[in-house]
Amino acid sequence: MSAQASKPNFIVVALSAVAMALMIGAYFAPIWWVSLTAPNYPPDAFPDGIRIHFHFDGVYNGCKAAGKGTRMANEIIQKDLSHEDERWNPILDAQKDVDKGAEGLDCVHEMNTINHYVGMFPIATGAPVEKPLAKFFFGFFGVMLAGFMVAKRKPRLVVLSVGFAAVAAWMLIDQYAMGALDAHVAHYVKEAGTFFKEPEKIQAWGDTVRSVSHIVIFGLIAVMLVVIAGVAKLRQFSLLLALIPAGLPVFFVITYSAWLWFFGHNLHPWGAFTVKPFMPTVFGEGKVAQFSTYSYPYWGYGLLVLMMVCLLLALLIRRKQMREGTAE
Repeated sequence: MSAQASKPNFIVVALSAVAMALMIGAYFAPIWWVSLTAPNYPPDAFPDGIRIHFHFDGVYNGCKAAGKGTRMANEIIQKDLSHEDERWNPILDAQKDVDKGAEGLDCVHEMNTINHYVGMFPIATGAPVEKPLAKFFFGFFGVMLAGFMVAKRKPRLVVLSVGFAAVAAWMLIDQYAMGALDAHVAHYVKEAGTFFKEPEKIQAWGDTVRSVSHIVIFGLIAVMLVVIAGVAKLRQFSLLLALIPAGLPVFFVITYSAWLWFFGHNLHPWGAFTVKPFMPTVFGEGKVAQFSTYSYPYWGYGLLVLMMVCLLLALLIRRKQMREGTAE
């Protein structure tokens, strides 16, 4: 390959490698944050409100322990006390750091408690198939990007075949041989029944999660085979190896919005308060009863956007290479 032809390919590889690193970082990063504020959660005690962080593999606590100098830090002990903790003595323990090891309020639990009053199911019941399988989709996208970096068709097919086989084996071993799917369904059923005890209905939901998971797992393997066949038969098909992962920011917002709609339109009649079905705030500020809601992308979403930009640039260069015949 001439120096003139190798330079664009080097740029494509570099951009794709950066995109892959950003994608991996985004998997472990908080993508979106949501916060509830209300008069009973004063800003001095709860500066971020009741805040949660959305990741690809779940929803996590976004609340922090109160900082020094705040009213909350001055007035309460933030550490869970056990039988091993002695009673607080204001004189002898004045210099003692009783908050050592303190953690912030579990805001996922707190938000679940707030939401159940209007009939919402626990947050953990959202995206019950997407969350546990997200790591395999990221593995799938990673293999696609690795294949996209290769300029020639035959080596690209080798990379895709080996990579997809590894991801498929990992997924099957994890979900079936190691029992991850059974454990997830059991956890889902337990979480779904936290507030509204309807064992038969919730067990049916669990069975649905299991069935859909089977379909998605083997569907993903089928898609891997389609990708390999497409790359082998169609010259332009290889551009999809970067275009599909580049759509991750869009895929996330669509999925996130769809599950918010589900929660707002499937309110349980046993809720303490009756409200009409509603669409929770996807982006921006909203209000439900006395609660103000805030929903915005977090720094992990920025990683996804940067990844998308890198891949779109790489796509344009690779497309030009294919027109010039320097890439297949």
